[in-house]
Amino acid sequence: MLTRRPKIMTSARTEVTPGGGRLRQGKRWAAAALAVGSIVGMTGCGAAEEGTPTLTWYINPDDGGQAELAQQCTAAANGKYRIQVSLLPNEAASQREQLARRLAAGDSSMDIMSLDPPFIPELAEPGFLAPVPEGTAERTTKNTLEGALAGAKWKDKLVTVPFWANTQLLWYRKSVVEKAGLDMSKPVTWDQLIDVARTQEKFLGVQGSRAESMTVWINALVESSGGHIVENPDAPADEISIGIDSEAGKKAAEIVGTIGREGLGSPGLPTQAENASMLLFQGDEGSFMVNWPFVWPATNSAIKDGSLPADLADDIGWTTYPRTDASQESRPPLGGINLGVGSSSKHPDLAYEAIECIVSPEHQTQYFVTNGNPPSDSTSYDAAEVKEKFPMAPTIRESLEQAAPRPQTPYYNEVSTSIQQFWAPASDVNADTPKNNTEFIVQVLRGERLL
Repeated sequence: MLTRRPKIMTSARTEVTPGGGRLRQGKRWAAAALAVGSIVGMTGCGAAEEGTPTLTWYINPDDGGQAELAQQCTAAANGKYRIQVSLLPNEAASQREQLARRLAAGDSSMDIMSLDPPFIPELAEPGFLAPVPEGTAERTTKNTLEGALAGAKWKDKLVTVPFWANTQLLWYRKSVVEKAGLDMSKPVTWDQLIDVARTQEKFLGVQGSRAESMTVWINALVESSGGHIVENPDAPADEISIGIDSEAGKKAAEIVGTIGREGLGSPGLPTQAENASMLLFQGDEGSFMVNWPFVWPATNSAIKDGSLPADLADDIGWTTYPRTDASQESRPPLGGINLGVGSSSKHPDLAYEAIECIVSPEHQTQYFVTNGNPPSDSTSYDAAEVKEKFPMAPTIRESLEQAAPRPQTPYYNEVSTSIQQFWAPASDVNADTPKNNTEFIVQVLRGERLL
């Protein structure tokens, strides 16, 4: 039986949406990174008050929200600790590599880390994460949405604290739906969306690039049919059972292949990620789109600066993720960020105390309104400012209750990279794809093939 430690892979993946869709456009992304970088410099270079422990929080790029929370929780600590932020790379693959290497080396500065849910098992299995205190676990998960809670666990045990969650909705153009006569008050299926795109000669906004977004799509399709990409995720590498070559996997291949071969995802589908599919949806040929909630503030911002028609927002509707099987509730994608503490941290107790401050419902509400990242805490969706800025907040909350994590396995990188190689471009996906992909993943996990 193979019991090797999970590998710290260095092969880069072309993922640009760490955490599941926190995409920023061009200058805005760069400006946000520079802004956070400036805050890092101010908090990281100044001398700490004598005797006050300094906690380092490794953050993913955002619009400055995590740095702001670090300052607020430092103030609330009244000298018990201070938090300085350290900015991770833009790409999730690079974030993962940096964190894994530091943790494996026993870096004592890994006090608080913003972690993508798919990478958590890889860090938890070898003992790189400090245990979550029982009291912290109880207080921080009291009202956590089911999908977000599932993504914070490994082997049914809470190993990180949910911070913010994310999920994809089905966005639609009301004018297209009305013309097609589709009743959006009822759950709709992928087959129905494909039919509307055909008859109305419109494009479907999906993510077809060879990137993490493809794994997100395939996992949601398989899970929505009652299947699982990895059926026994905590098994050793040579005993893992892959569930892609199944009825659920074959239905996923039918949907992806049809969209690809018939050109229903636009000519740009092979290189189309979240941002490109949003731009497609916003245009005259848009119809439906599966995407993260960032599209709403991005669309309204573009309307405000005059680059999109003023009446576009009124033509946009939303509902939960489309069903793969009409008889089964969909399992939307799950993204977001959880907070973990490195096992070599010198101050794990203070780090978890700081985490409790960071993830308070009030701070989750603040982070949603200012940075557009949905809370993992269900009560935060009741805030008036959330309802005002995100009218689809109830749908996001409902979706997060249904959401399914991507495969929770220490070998996630191998599984995800293999999927990307076999399911993109979508036009090449056929009835043999599930079988061929399964065989390849098994061979990679056994060390018989290289990615």
